[in-house]
Amino acid sequence: MNMDLFAGNEEKMRPLADRMRPRNLDEFIGQKHIVGKGTLLRRAIEADRLTSSIFFGPPGVGKTTLASIIANTTASAFVKLNAVTSGVGEVREVIAQAKDRIRLYGQSTYLLLDECHRWSKAQSDSILPAIEQGSIRFIGSTTENPVIAMTPAIVSRCRLFQFKSLSQEDVRQAILQALRDEERGFGLLAVDLEEQALEHLSFVANGDARNALNALELAVLTTPKGEDGRIHIDLSVAEQSIQQQVLALDESYYYDMLSAFCKSLRGSDTDAALAWFARMVHGGVDPRIIVRRVIAHASEDVGMANPQAMLLAVAAWQALDAIGMPEASLSITQAIVMVCESPKSNAIVKARDACFAYAEKAKNLPVPVHLRDTSYKGASSKLGAGKGYKYAHDYPGHWVRQQYLPDDALDLRFYEPSEMGFEARIRQTRKEREGKE
Repeated sequence: MNMDLFAGNEEKMRPLADRMRPRNLDEFIGQKHIVGKGTLLRRAIEADRLTSSIFFGPPGVGKTTLASIIANTTASAFVKLNAVTSGVGEVREVIAQAKDRIRLYGQSTYLLLDECHRWSKAQSDSILPAIEQGSIRFIGSTTENPVIAMTPAIVSRCRLFQFKSLSQEDVRQAILQALRDEERGFGLLAVDLEEQALEHLSFVANGDARNALNALELAVLTTPKGEDGRIHIDLSVAEQSIQQQVLALDESYYYDMLSAFCKSLRGSDTDAALAWFARMVHGGVDPRIIVRRVIAHASEDVGMANPQAMLLAVAAWQALDAIGMPEASLSITQAIVMVCESPKSNAIVKARDACFAYAEKAKNLPVPVHLRDTSYKGASSKLGAGKGYKYAHDYPGHWVRQQYLPDDALDLRFYEPSEMGFEARIRQTRKEREGKE
């Protein structure tokens, strides 16, 4: 029985995105900044001298594909593992075999580890000596920022190559290649892809070639031939094949967007804050995380310049808890607008930091007599607690000068109101009180 027949059937059953993986650097799409002509990485691959490296970036941009190209072009041995399924024992076996290849044949070994950010510290430590000794050339592939998600010991021993989302033109090129390729794509089929449909697929894929090719495959395989015997894919078919723009929200990108959101709140840019809010929600970020930041910034960046900002921020949290999304998005939007448009002051932050800094070094002095608790029997008569205390409401303006600070903080001032918003009134009231005897 001819086994090649079954191999051919198996090849046809592979997804289009997998069949269309570039086989060499000339077919590789995108990432010109790291694999363009004359770049360090390209030269290292062509010379088979690539040292231990980590490829990181969004999904569908060519990390695993480039590793496969390395595997096809190198004279070294190439072993592929997945961090989710591989344990320390399997890694040690790979290292032992790599050492044997060097000793017996003088052959190096590449170890590709997909999803390398999922490795534990123990797994990472098991490979460190082999990387340092050159027994293996490690290639890690991950969608996460390795500086954040991986152990520093591994990161410090590897070169980092950041893969970027493909441009719309890159994705367009990948689609057209799949339509033309007679061996791996749809070149033997009579497929007419309208320009509007092509634009839609390449735009909505959002830099992910795999997503675009999956959508193209779905469109081609589910669209019946017309009377002319050709498969016509118009904008309507393309829209049904890829209905929502994909947001590649890895851990690093998530923190970057959250940072941009917070800085927009502080910078009083309402439109920017709302844009980042919507993008995070669209990308699947828990809205509670967003509202917590709004509450924090209502104090951190607004504070007493507009006390209403805190009330609206907390109300947004309550609305989210009571009615959920999407209805609560209105309350959250309102709170975001209030924080952005409010006068800004960081006096509350400074007051918090100053008072806690004082507390760390404060002396354990007794509380001044006139401020002590008088609620228990004998406190006043026997201990003199409360003696000399002046009840503020008995005086004009419901205020009277007396010592409230601890004895070791008499010269300290923690809260200094700004001249913004309501704090300007607080500042004026303080000034008027300082003029009173």
